[in-house]
Amino acid sequence: MEYIQGKHFSITDPKNTNTVIYEIVKNDQTKVRDIPKYSMERLDTIEELRNEGTKRTYFVDIPKKSGNQLLFLTFGDGKVTVNQGVLKDDEIKFIRKPVPMKFDTIYKESANEYYQEYNYTPNQKRQISIVDPDNGEEVKPILYYDNKTNEVKGKCKLKPNKTYLAFQLRLS
Repeated sequence: MEYIQGKHFSITDPKNTNTVIYEIVKNDQTKVRDIPKYSMERLDTIEELRNEGTKRTYFVDIPKKSGNQLLFLTFGDGKVTVNQGVLKDDEIKFIRKPVPMKFDTIYKESANEYYQEYNYTPNQKRQISIVDPDNGEEVKPILYYDNKTNEVKGKCKLKPNKTYLAFQLRLS
C-alpha cells in the first residue's frame, strides 16, 4: 500500500473570483549557479462548483517542518489581491506586515501581438511569471535556442490591450 505524504487546504472563492497559490521554493544553487535563489511553484488544485462560488482544494506535496512559504494571488473585478502566508503543521498563518512590492507596467499602443523575452535557466525555471487574470493561468512560453548568446530563451505571446499580471520573486 502506498502512502501519500502532503497537506491540503481549501478556499471557497465567490463567483467571478479566482485564487491562485504558489509555493516559494529555495533552489539548490550548488548544482547550477545561474539559477535564481528562489523560485515559485504553482500548487496543484482541484475545483468543486458550489452555489456560492467555487471551492478549490490546494495540495502541498512536501510539507516542511519550518513551514511552507505561500504566495496567494486572488483575481476578481479587474484587480488582483496579493497575500503571503506560511503553511505550518495544520494551519495557514497570513503575514500581517505588508510585503514591499514594486509595480511597473508595459503598455503598447500597437494592435499587433507583443512578445516579452526573458532568459530560461537549465531546469526551465524562469525569474518572471506572467498570469492571465481572466483565468489565473500562467502564460506559457514559446522556447527557442538563441545561437548568438548560446542560451535557451523563452517568449510569451501577449494580446494587445489586455491586462496581465507579471511578477518576479526577489528575496534578499
